[in-house]
Amino acid sequence: MTETVAEPANQLNFTFSDTIAGYIETADRASGTFSVKTSDGRIYKVKLTPEAYGEVIRNLGEPWQDPGAALVDMLQPGRYLFVYGVFYPEATGTTFEAKHLVFVGREPQEFRFEAQDWWIKQVHELAEFYYRAQFPDGVVDFSLYRTHLTVEGRKIESTRQETDTISRMIYGFASAYMMTGIDKYLEVAEKGTEYLRTHMRASAGEGEVFWYHAMDTRGDHVRKIYASEFGDDYDAIPAYEQIYALAGPIQTYRITGDERILKDAEATCNLFDKYFLDPVKGGYFSHIDPINLDPRHESLSHNRAKKNWNSVGDHAPAFLINLYLATGEKRWADMLTYVADSIADHMPDYENSPFMQEKFNEDWSYDHDTPLQKNRAIVGHNMKVAWNLLRVHHMAPRDEYVSFARKIAEEMPKWGMDPQRGGLYDMVERQKQPGENFHRLIWHDRKAWWQQEQAILAYLIMGGSLKDPEYVKYAREFSSFYNAWFPDNDSGAVYFNVLATGIPYLLGTERLKGSHSMSGYHSFELCYLAAVYGNLLVTHQPMDFYFKPKVGAFKDNILRVAPDLLPPGSVRISDVWINGVRHIDFDAKNLTVTLPSSNSQAKHPLLLRPAWSGNPMFEDARNDELKVRVRLVPVTGEFDIDIDVEGDVTILSLSGAIDDLAEPPLRVKFDHIVATRPKTLVIRTENLDSLSGLAARAIAFSSAKLDLEDKVFIVAAKPAVRQSLQDAGYWEEVIALETYDLETIGA
Repeated sequence: MTETVAEPANQLNFTFSDTIAGYIETADRASGTFSVKTSDGRIYKVKLTPEAYGEVIRNLGEPWQDPGAALVDMLQPGRYLFVYGVFYPEATGTTFEAKHLVFVGREPQEFRFEAQDWWIKQVHELAEFYYRAQFPDGVVDFSLYRTHLTVEGRKIESTRQETDTISRMIYGFASAYMMTGIDKYLEVAEKGTEYLRTHMRASAGEGEVFWYHAMDTRGDHVRKIYASEFGDDYDAIPAYEQIYALAGPIQTYRITGDERILKDAEATCNLFDKYFLDPVKGGYFSHIDPINLDPRHESLSHNRAKKNWNSVGDHAPAFLINLYLATGEKRWADMLTYVADSIADHMPDYENSPFMQEKFNEDWSYDHDTPLQKNRAIVGHNMKVAWNLLRVHHMAPRDEYVSFARKIAEEMPKWGMDPQRGGLYDMVERQKQPGENFHRLIWHDRKAWWQQEQAILAYLIMGGSLKDPEYVKYAREFSSFYNAWFPDNDSGAVYFNVLATGIPYLLGTERLKGSHSMSGYHSFELCYLAAVYGNLLVTHQPMDFYFKPKVGAFKDNILRVAPDLLPPGSVRISDVWINGVRHIDFDAKNLTVTLPSSNSQAKHPLLLRPAWSGNPMFEDARNDELKVRVRLVPVTGEFDIDIDVEGDVTILSLSGAIDDLAEPPLRVKFDHIVATRPKTLVIRTENLDSLSGLAARAIAFSSAKLDLEDKVFIVAAKPAVRQSLQDAGYWEEVIALETYDLETIGA
C-alpha cells in the first residue's frame, strides 16, 4: 500500500491575475520580456503575450489614448507603468505574462497628470457629471436634490436629503468655479448654500448655529432629522457632521464674501466652543447628545465623553483653513494652531504602532473599545494628518508638525501602501501579532478614492515644501494609481472603490456616485489642491483663480486670493483682471487684491482710470458683482527657468541650482520649446551653478525631439554643469560658447 504524502497547506500552486506597478529596469525587444522594479525595490520579470494591449492614462472626458507605438518600443528603462497579467507557478519558478499595460505618459519620464491643466480639465468633467445628475433640465433647484446617485448618475428616488452631502457638493462646485470661472458652477454653490441656510440651519442658543443631520421631503411635507442616523453616530450629534456642514458654504464665501455665510461660520464655531470643546483637558468631544447637548450624557453610550481624529482634526481641511484664507482673522489662526497642537501632542504613538492613535477618552487615554474601529487605523487619516500639519506649519511654524508629518510619510509606504500594485489601503490593525509580517486588513484589500486623495495631497505638499524628491516620487506613484483606475471613462466622475488590482468594485453602496459617504467633495478637493500644489510648488507653472465678490462684501474691499496655506513667499500675483479688464491695485507678495468701490478712483489712483471711467460694465458691477481673475506664479529661490524669443532664436535661461525637483518644470519648458519648432535654441547657463544628472538627462531626452538640422548652443557652462551634460551624453550635440552673442549665433 502506497503511503500518501500530504502537501503543505496554502501553497500558491494555481494561476491568478494581478497587477504590478513599477519602473522598467531592463527590456529585451527580441524576446518581448522586460523587468519591473516596484516602489519598494522588488524585481519582476514580465513577458509580453501576442494578445497584450496598452493604453496611456486618460483624463476624464478624453477618448481612448493609444500609445502610438508598438508595445516593445514603449519599454524604455525608467518608465513608470502598470502591468496587469497572469501569474503561472511552474517548476522553474513563477512566470508572469502581461495582458494589459497602462502607461502614465507617452514619453519615458512623462507623467501626464503633471500637465498644467490636467486637474482643471478633470474638475470640469466632475462638475458636469454632478450638474447633469442633480439638475438634468439645467434648472438649479435643490428641492429636487437627492443624496443617492447610481454609477451612471441617475437619482435614486427617496425622501432623504443629507446636510453634509449637500454641503460637500457645494464645496465641489465652488472649487470648480475657482478653477474654471464657469458661472453655472457658482450658481449651484450659491443656491445650495441658500438651501442649507433655509432648511438645515437651526439656532442652538444666542449666537450659536446648529445644522440638522438631514431632511425628509415629499411635496410640501418635510421632516427635519435632528440627530445622526448613520452607523456609530446613531441618535447623537457628531462633531464631524457640524464641521462638514460648513465645508461648502465657506468655500463659497471665499468667492463671494457673502456676510451671512461668515456669520453662520462664527455661530457654528460658537457651538463648538460651548458644547464640544473640552476647556480642561483640551481638544473637542466627538459627540453630544441631541437634547441636553452634553458630551458626557449617558444616552451617548460608547460615544460618551470621547474624542477622535475627526472631532479634533477635521476642522482644518473641511472649513477652517479656507475660513482663515478668506478673512486672515486671528480667531481662525488661533483655532488652527489649537487643533494642530492637539494632533501633534496626542496622536503620535510610535512606541506601539507605525499608525497614529485616532480614538481617545476624555483624558486622552487611548480608546480601543469602539464597536467599529477598536485598535485599528484608517490609513488615509494618517496621510490627512501629514498633509494638514504641513499646511498649518506654513502659517505657524512648529518643528513637531514637520517631524510628525515626516514620520507618517516614512511609515505609510511600508505599512499602509500597496507597493506591489500601487495605492493606499483602507483600515488595518494597528499592531501585528507574533509571526505576522503584515498589518492585517480589516474587511478587504479594496482602495477608496478619498484615501488616495489624502496620500496624493500629503506627498505633493511635502515634496513641494520640504524639497524632498522621495516625496515627489510617492506623489507621482499615488497620482498614477488614482488616474489609471479611478476615473469612470464610460459614465463619468470617479469610482468609490477599486479592488487591489485597480479593477472597479461595483457592489452595494460602493457602486454609487452619490451616497452618505460620497458627494462632490474629495474628488473635487483633489483636483483643486493637486493643481495648486503640483503647479505652484512642484512643476512651477502658473495658475488662474476666479472670484465673484459683491462690491463691499469683504472687509476693507480686500480680496484674499491665497489658494491654500503654502510656504511663505512661494507664490506671488502676476496679473489681475476684473470683469475682463486688467487691474493693477494688488499686493503681489501678500496675495491680496484691493477691489474697486463707489469711490475707488479717489481711493486708488493707480487704477487704470480709462478702463473704469465711463465703462458701463464697471458702473453696473459697483452695485452688483465683480468677476475677478487672478494669476499666481511660483517664486523659485533655488532655481529659475525662463523662455524668451529674439527673432528666430529661442532662448532658455537657467539659473541657480537645477536639482531633481526642477526636472518637471524643466521638462514642461522643453515641451513648449519643441512645440514651437525653433531653428535655433540657445541655453544660457551663465548663472547656473549646478545641474543634477536627472535634469541633464531630461534636457538630453527633450532635445532629441528637435529636428536634426536645428542648432543648439550652450552659453558659459560652468565645469559642474558641463560634466552633468557630458555624463548625459548631450555635450557633443551642442555648440559651446563662452558668452552670449546673437551675432556669433547667427541670428
